[in-house]
Amino acid sequence: MRASALSLVVLLALSGCLLGPDYKRPDVDTPPAFRFTESDAKELVDTAWWEQFQDPALNELIATALADNKDVKTAAARVDQFLGQFVTTRSQLFPQVAAGFNAQRERVPLGTQLPGAGPVLDQYQATLSASWEIDFFGKLRRQTEAARANLLASEEGRRATILTLVASVASSYVNLLSLDRQLDIAKSTVASRAASVNVFQLRFSGGEVSQMELAQSQSEYQASLAAIPQIELQIAQQEDALSILLGHNPQVIVRDRELDDLALPAVPAGLPSELLERRPDLRQAEQDLIAANALIGAARALYFPSISLTGLFGSVSGQFSSLFTGPARVWSYAGAVTLPIFTAGSISGQVKQAEAQQQQALFQYQKAIQVAFQQVADALVSLQKTREQLVVQGNQVDALRTYARLARLRFEGGYTSYIEVLDAERSLFNAQLSYTQTQGAVFTSTVSLYQAMGGGWVTDAERMTATTYDGTTAMANPASAATQAGKAAP
Repeated sequence: MRASALSLVVLLALSGCLLGPDYKRPDVDTPPAFRFTESDAKELVDTAWWEQFQDPALNELIATALADNKDVKTAAARVDQFLGQFVTTRSQLFPQVAAGFNAQRERVPLGTQLPGAGPVLDQYQATLSASWEIDFFGKLRRQTEAARANLLASEEGRRATILTLVASVASSYVNLLSLDRQLDIAKSTVASRAASVNVFQLRFSGGEVSQMELAQSQSEYQASLAAIPQIELQIAQQEDALSILLGHNPQVIVRDRELDDLALPAVPAGLPSELLERRPDLRQAEQDLIAANALIGAARALYFPSISLTGLFGSVSGQFSSLFTGPARVWSYAGAVTLPIFTAGSISGQVKQAEAQQQQALFQYQKAIQVAFQQVADALVSLQKTREQLVVQGNQVDALRTYARLARLRFEGGYTSYIEVLDAERSLFNAQLSYTQTQGAVFTSTVSLYQAMGGGWVTDAERMTATTYDGTTAMANPASAATQAGKAAP
């Protein structure tokens, strides 16, 4: 009979009502296509896209960053933190059992002891106790649902960190190659202008050119020379920043390719509706919404009775030898029901707070989706326009190179002043630097597009992670156990 009663209690606890709204994904205004489309887009969003650059050094840098970056390790530690919180919250659904043993010796004043007892009393106690809050109204189940959603949100946050890290390493490396190319242009220009200064000094000594023309040549040489330390400073700072992304102290970054040798990755294809499943930051925002939605039910359950069962079984004896005999046995069981009658608005305030937090999470989720659409649109139009700009600037560099050559010929023939030559060479130098910067912008726009599209490549990047935040060997998915535990939640 006792077993039947216990089974009935368990059945009622597991089938009790759940207060509060069940989660339903909100309607999202998803456009049928992205605002700026690419006719040659390919289904590459789920691949390790950085390998399309065909640069082994970049591949190695990304692998190093995934293994050693401190933000990734911090995110992994955060997943473990929320896993612990989930396990703790879920444990309240089950009976809590404890065992205890107590041995005590006590001297009582003379004249106060019981008849037949001496002034020194011994007592031994061994007990097994249990307590269980029966979740009739779903408070604990809603709290567990929220904890599970927080756990999954932390895992998506870790994936978002990986997504940002890979894109940042790739963009920083491309920017480094662009600066290398700008430095080469500056050094080549300095060498050319140094040769011109030497020629002008000889001609000035021979009376063929004026001191003004010599000063103009020297001025342009110094101007191009001043550009070198500025670019070298940017290179050093970029190497330092990239070193931090790798999880290392500032150091020299090894390059295997020049900017002109990089292969441009193909444009990834995808639909706006697919972003909801591809981007970890959107999945994280949705899990935050699920958690906030579940806590409404947990708050509303406070209006209803709290039912708990307690029990104790054990032995108490004044002699250890008779502690486990029949006469020493003790037991008790009890049930308690607590019903709030007057709380001065405490519960209604908690419900209102939970509902307001759910609304905040809803609006943040909706905004995150809109921002995701914006980022993809911005990346697509940036890629299109920078490629168009690169073609125009390439034509400009060719035209200025011809202009500079003809201007020097006209000067050598005595048809024009040296000012025209200086103007042509100055314009060519600036145009070459701008062309290189735009060339790098084309690559970084492609990186931004892959980052904005998200995709299954994050899973491929996870497999490259060598260690966890504490230096131990990592699993392919450090939060797989957390995900499985979340699926097992009642």
